[in-house]
Amino acid sequence: MSLEKHTMIEERLQQVFNDQTFERALTAEDFAKYSAGKEQLKFHKGAILFEDGETPNGVYFLNKGTAKLSKQGVYGKDQILRFIKEGDLIGYRSLLCGEVFQARAEAMTDIEATFLPSGIFLHLLEVMPQLSFVMLQKIAFELGESSNTVTFLAQKTVRERLAEILLLLEQKLGTDPEGFIKISLTREEIANIIGTATESAIRLISEFKNDKLIEVEGRNIKILNREKLIRLGHVII
Repeated sequence: MSLEKHTMIEERLQQVFNDQTFERALTAEDFAKYSAGKEQLKFHKGAILFEDGETPNGVYFLNKGTAKLSKQGVYGKDQILRFIKEGDLIGYRSLLCGEVFQARAEAMTDIEATFLPSGIFLHLLEVMPQLSFVMLQKIAFELGESSNTVTFLAQKTVRERLAEILLLLEQKLGTDPEGFIKISLTREEIANIIGTATESAIRLISEFKNDKLIEVEGRNIKILNREKLIRLGHVII
């Protein structure tokens, strides 16, 4: 995976998905409908934005905070699919496909989001070529990411997967003032992401810590040797 491409689409979406751009691109009537229909929502950490199997009635643009998309497997174990940060949009795939949500969206931090009802979002796609184009880019990018995930799980060792995931989380979610990745994950959640047992994830994190690749404080992780992790995970930058 290329680290740089993980934020490229979100940056382009942020440039389009804002009041100033909408006001310039829309007719006065369409902008008035958009302004009247959008809602500013807040979710506390642990709150559910939408449930797996729920019928979509709009999309969520994250202005602040981080969420995760997960799906429960046949044996009742949750599988984390991806993380969503500020500047990203969720809920659109099921809406465009005309099907129920295929995953649960849960707030991992306090979240502020702009909610756009289905009718308004679909109308914006019809009348705003720049929004339609960036959405096509986003869908194509995420399709490629899905293909990469298959290769990631099938061909890389667990050690390589952990190195890559830590780099991707840092790049996508950023770091706090002390340099720790801006997300607090349990060892079970990390194991879930890299496709291994919790015990294996605990052992590998300990090995990375002893090798001075990372620093660990509880659930928080700081990358200390980025270059070595890049080589270890065979990550394209």
